Amino acid sequence: MNPDKKIISNQLLERINTSPFMLVVDYTGMTVPQFNEVRKRLKASGAQFHVSKNSYIKAVGEARGYPKEIEADLKGQTAIVFGPQDVCAAAKVMKTYGAEIQKGTVKSGVLDGTFLNAAAVNELAEVGSKDNLLSKLLGVLNAPAGALARVIAAHVEKSGAPVAVAVPAAEAPAAAAETAAPAPVVEAPAAEAPAPAAE
Repeated sequence: MNPDKKIISNQLLERINTSPFMLVVDYTGMTVPQFNEVRKRLKASGAQFHVSKNSYIKAVGEARGYPKEIEADLKGQTAIVFGPQDVCAAAKVMKTYGAEIQKGTVKSGVLDGTFLNAAAVNELAEVGSKDNLLSKLLGVLNAPAGALARVIAAHVEKSGAPVAVAVPAAEAPAAAAETAAPAPVVEAPAAEAPAPAAE
């Protein structure tokens, strides 16, 4: 690699090195105002939009150990999107703005070393943001507990009877010991007094 190309590749690598993701975008036909707008929107989500030569992006991918599949999309006019955290928000910006201007199509991406095709990136865009994803996950985790609580409440309301609580097997002996009737106390007969000494 010629020295100038290596310097530029290293500079790009430094910029992207702390990012867990990279999206590959075809920016063909985008105007300067459109570039400015997409950069502004991405900045609000903590991401950057950077135009670079395909050979530099390929060199960065090799340095970071990206999957080889990404190289198939390094053709034509390519820009990359990267940032320190929220890939979902960045993907949503690109999908929304790309639909508005009919340009700036995301071709593929890499997330934590895993290749993402265009469909996978669009799915991330539907999530919206990392916070939204976490709240959806929390909702899924809470659903069974919520359903159980509703069933118990319905049972109590319908029967008016208290709900029996099963005692775990490990605690059963202790519980049984506490609730068992006390054992009868048997008093041993007092020892007979010694016979009076013979006179």
